Amino acid sequence: MAEKMLQFTKVERSMPAKRAADARATDFDEIYAEFSLKAAGAQAARCSQCGVPFCQQGCPLSNNIPDWLKLSAEGRLEEAWEVSSATNNMPEICGRICPQDRLCEGICTIEQSGHGTVTIGSVEKFITDTAWEKGWVKPIVPPRERAQSAGIIGAGPGGLAAAEQLRRKGYQVTVYDAYDRGGGLLVYGIPGFKLEKPVVARRIKHLEDSGIAFKFNTRVGQDVTLQELRKTHDTLLIATGVYQAKDLKCPGVGASGVYAALDYLTASNRKSFGDAVEEFDDGTLNADGKRVVVIGGGDTAMDCVRTAIRQGAKSVTCLYRRDRANMPGSQREVANAEEEGVVFEWLASPEAILDTKAGKVKAVRAAKMKLGEADASGRQSPVKTGETMDVKADMVIKALGFDPEDLPVLFGEPALTVNRWGAVRVDYATMETSLSGVYAAGDIVRGASLVVWAIKDGRDAAEAMHKAMKAADKAAKVAAE
Repeated sequence: MAEKMLQFTKVERSMPAKRAADARATDFDEIYAEFSLKAAGAQAARCSQCGVPFCQQGCPLSNNIPDWLKLSAEGRLEEAWEVSSATNNMPEICGRICPQDRLCEGICTIEQSGHGTVTIGSVEKFITDTAWEKGWVKPIVPPRERAQSAGIIGAGPGGLAAAEQLRRKGYQVTVYDAYDRGGGLLVYGIPGFKLEKPVVARRIKHLEDSGIAFKFNTRVGQDVTLQELRKTHDTLLIATGVYQAKDLKCPGVGASGVYAALDYLTASNRKSFGDAVEEFDDGTLNADGKRVVVIGGGDTAMDCVRTAIRQGAKSVTCLYRRDRANMPGSQREVANAEEEGVVFEWLASPEAILDTKAGKVKAVRAAKMKLGEADASGRQSPVKTGETMDVKADMVIKALGFDPEDLPVLFGEPALTVNRWGAVRVDYATMETSLSGVYAAGDIVRGASLVVWAIKDGRDAAEAMHKAMKAADKAAKVAAE
């Protein structure tokens, strides 16, 4: 191991080559090139093989990161992929979009020692992309088929992870989704420059080839009731995600030209599939030639500003009420946005949307802020300084986060209990809801969060569903004897 690992004092940290900003800002292709086998191995060999691997503790999935880094450094890529995929249903996706700087890489031991973190995400992506290329990823063949079935409501990362885990145990799995494609926000919320859509489509096809059935364009509560699904399947999982945009509370928010982030991103992503999108085609949700202001500081805001750049916006400004150090989004995404020409106005909180006599947005008036006392979360609360600024705008995008939709009403099931924020209540030991045999996972339980957390929840829920169905099957056999 000494020869292959612990190279962090000899080998500098490096990422795969990144395309120049002026070139990448004209298309929606991913911005990073692939690692070569040699480069991936060299970066993996920088791992210090800690006795207590903090990177693993920083990963919601508790991925065995040091193990697959060591295997990668030794050129044993197929084994590295097997270890990586044993705990993660979508390593090629997490390797692309996880905010590693806030998770595994952020607490890497050699990062803390000043040598620069191992580029964990890029190696993870390389391992799994190689696995797909080499044909190591094969359809699931369960050791035995079971008669019991599971219904999954939502084809996002949480639902897909649960579906795969249940299929591996031999259950008959059907996934229902309101959209016309699987993937949820992976396809309609995240732009291609972070996650190219064929990567998601490949994963969906793998699940279809594994015997999982998908029923798209199916809205629970409209096309089929929750009660009908409970009768159809032995168990159900609610993994719908959260899609209701948090609104901006200030005068003028109803002006023409003010849009929700997801509406904007969905229109752009649909165009990447070649879909006809009327609101894009008529210019409404197209930033071309416009002065765009995006309000928010999370990863969705970064997706919006970088999408606007690629659509040919005249200017793109991001308003955020705290400073750069306190923003919730990935610092790597902020840096990428700055390279591509986005202007950030830190410590600026929208006070009003200014419009023309015709009701069309013309500017955002923002209050200048300073950081005051820490709030309950420990972050300093922004306080108005008394000064304001006007930022000219032809399009304003609200990227303030998402709230759960009212599922008890949408599903026609008042017995489904939710908390005060509208998220589905579960017993966290089992992920079961107030409805017997109905489980929930992902953002609809924890609120808007990361893909990797949704995958973890989906895996946990699938294990609980398996235990319940196994117990029910055993009880039925005993009763029949």
